Amino acid sequence: MRSSRNVLLSIMTWNIYIGAELTPLLRAIHQQIPRLVTKVFYQFLATDFSKRAKAIAHQIILKKPDIIGLQEAALWELNSPYSQRLVYDFVHILLCELKCRGLVYKVVAQNKNSEATLPSSLWNVIRLTDRDVILVRETSQVKVIRKVETNFKTNLQVKIAGQPFTILRGWSAIDALVQGCRFRLVNTHLDSASPEVQISQANELLSGPAATKIPLIFTGDFNSNANGSGTPTYRNLIAAGFEDTWIAADKSYGFTCCQDADLLNVKSQLNERVDLILFKNNMDWTAVEAEVVGETPRDRTTKLWPSDHAGVYVKLKLKDC
Repeated sequence: MRSSRNVLLSIMTWNIYIGAELTPLLRAIHQQIPRLVTKVFYQFLATDFSKRAKAIAHQIILKKPDIIGLQEAALWELNSPYSQRLVYDFVHILLCELKCRGLVYKVVAQNKNSEATLPSSLWNVIRLTDRDVILVRETSQVKVIRKVETNFKTNLQVKIAGQPFTILRGWSAIDALVQGCRFRLVNTHLDSASPEVQISQANELLSGPAATKIPLIFTGDFNSNANGSGTPTYRNLIAAGFEDTWIAADKSYGFTCCQDADLLNVKSQLNERVDLILFKNNMDWTAVEAEVVGETPRDRTTKLWPSDHAGVYVKLKLKDC
């Protein structure tokens, strides 16, 4: 006879912001590209991820989640004819910041999304890679037994200076055990510009990694407002049997998006709840705690918000698994 026991699993999801507004590049003609690339790169430098990583790490240390899903975990590279190559790896910077404070996480899955290489007006070449990453705390009891890292089949097609470009997005998933309880966690970042593309991407999740009977957790930036005012993606996921941990924990508001692109707004601009932790196949699971993190003025660096999104933290209780 199996004994009754409770297992706790804590999860955080956070879009940590690529660091600059890229939209002007999508509207540019060829001659404008170098000047706009320089402007975008200067904004990235001004939103200083090295400083923001300290604020993000502080929130992680306060909660010590077992698993973290990151979106927009960027990799910026500058290649110059005048100096050595410079690399700004958001994942490496954040992991080092956490390790310096005595908390070690490891990357257990990541999917590479869009990559772009463009010239600046200062004779440099800028390369940007977007990634979604799943981290697991080294001292956690979570044991990863399988991972999948892939991109969506349906992605937004745009043109940059008249040339076709795919805004590639994707998802990562792990099958894992915690104290003998098996579950699957999926981390993703859905398209924000096209409702049709976003709906198709969510359907790929439902027909792919969500096609399981084991306990299932979705984390990520879904770009679909939970109040129903935006795209139907949130409603579709709930209709497919997912439960919103924020509602399950009996919380209200929980806005996570979005601060200004320069992260300098004094008053918080968060007015949408698009960053979610959803769960399914959860007869014996209960959301016992839920909290938005990085959303108050005291969470900022001297002037910068940690990200244009707030993070979401949830603790689940798994019973009799």
